[in-house]
Amino acid sequence: MGMNGARGGRGLPIYGADRPRPPQPLMDNLESQTYEVFEKDPIKYSQYQQAIYRCLLDRVPEEEKDSNVQVLMVLGAGRGPLVTAALRASRQAARPIRVYAVEKNPNAVVTLQSWQYEEWGAQVTVVAQDMRGWSPPEGADVVVSELLGSFGDNELSPECLQGAQRCLKAGGVSIPCSYTSFLAPISSSKLYTEVRGCRERDRDPEAQFEMPYVVRLHNYHQLAAPQPCFTFRHPNPEAANDNSRYRLLAFRVDVNSVLHGFAGYFETALYGDITLSIRPETHSPGMFSWFPIFFPIKQPLPIRAGEDITVAFWRCSTPKKVWYEWAVTAPAPSALHNPGGRSYTIGL
Repeated sequence: MGMNGARGGRGLPIYGADRPRPPQPLMDNLESQTYEVFEKDPIKYSQYQQAIYRCLLDRVPEEEKDSNVQVLMVLGAGRGPLVTAALRASRQAARPIRVYAVEKNPNAVVTLQSWQYEEWGAQVTVVAQDMRGWSPPEGADVVVSELLGSFGDNELSPECLQGAQRCLKAGGVSIPCSYTSFLAPISSSKLYTEVRGCRERDRDPEAQFEMPYVVRLHNYHQLAAPQPCFTFRHPNPEAANDNSRYRLLAFRVDVNSVLHGFAGYFETALYGDITLSIRPETHSPGMFSWFPIFFPIKQPLPIRAGEDITVAFWRCSTPKKVWYEWAVTAPAPSALHNPGGRSYTIGL
């Protein structure tokens, strides 16, 4: 299920052909089978374990390793894979930790409580609350989360971690510490046709072109290399409550083609030089937890070799929701897609 070398084949939406949209884990509780898929990714959790291991070694000198107990909070613990990775890293580093596993999904909490009773013991405290409203009994030295979506911030990691930043002690560490989304123009008549077929009754006939889709990218042509779009860093003590962003990107195209939309990817720095990536040029080998995201455009746009594709992208937010807007501005202007979040929003 990996995305390495994803060229050839067909564009296959991942979240069901009728509704292949990214999950909304803040509004909706994930199902057990969704957790199972994510938990089987061996690369992601080994990288997290290595990041926590390195962090513990950096924070606790050898002479303090028996007395300095680091407080680690797993924010959005799911069914516990990050807790297990943290405990393994603690043993590997010979640095003791005290863990809070914070999770709002009541179904996942049952699994966490079972793990705590049968395996983890008193070292782990299970907190059945939304991280944004929880008042911790003590500050955290390290907060660990896996809140990233296929476009980095599209599952509202910035809002979650910003809301939970008060849990961190001064000088505390967030894993991940930063993440960046990337965009690349692509041509795929197959994918365009599939999106057009997602039209829903009682909605605007073009609403399906104003939302992103999580896809396995096959049978497509990338017209230019991906470029960085939005970056978020944690902790960010100077961060305002507004996580809105705007970016204007220009891509030089070397061949005659037709633009059908934009592929989205992300890279994240967990800690130091330990990273995860689904950007094709730096893709983490063997990792399958994320597939690319696709932002379509309503009208395919012919492109000539030597022309620049320029696209404006907005990340818009209110206290209740977040959405993206996008418009091609060159070589010819397109419609503004999803203005005001009229067709697609992500609920806070």
